[in-house]
Amino acid sequence: MNHGITVTGLFSAIAGESNNKDAFNISHLSFTPYRVEGRKGVSVFPLYDTRNECEDGSSAALVRYASNAKTPRHMHPGWELVLVIEGELIDDRGRHGPGVLQVYPPKSTHELSSETGCTFLVIWEKPVKPVQTTV
Repeated sequence: MNHGITVTGLFSAIAGESNNKDAFNISHLSFTPYRVEGRKGVSVFPLYDTRNECEDGSSAALVRYASNAKTPRHMHPGWELVLVIEGELIDDRGRHGPGVLQVYPPKSTHELSSETGCTFLVIWEKPVKPVQTTV
């Protein structure tokens, strides 16, 4: 089974290992609550969304998790790329800090959380589908 790709140390490569704290400064952006069932402590800053033109269209956003935020298990019909910008994101593969790129292949599932809070860039090739859990 293909579990995708993880790339680490990307920020140091992009920023030339600079100490310029403004290189990825997103503090001025206005994030809005992400009102999707099951998500707790999640807000977004949409970058683009093609679902108005095509039901299965791609989209991208900056996503911010508050401390103890959680997103329940879900499935990706298409590729999903997640680049951690700040804080720590937790998924089925472990804990990921700034500069870690997670690449999730089509039909993969995962749940996400953050104990301390984090911000990440996410690109969805196709809209996310919820996964039914049994009780």
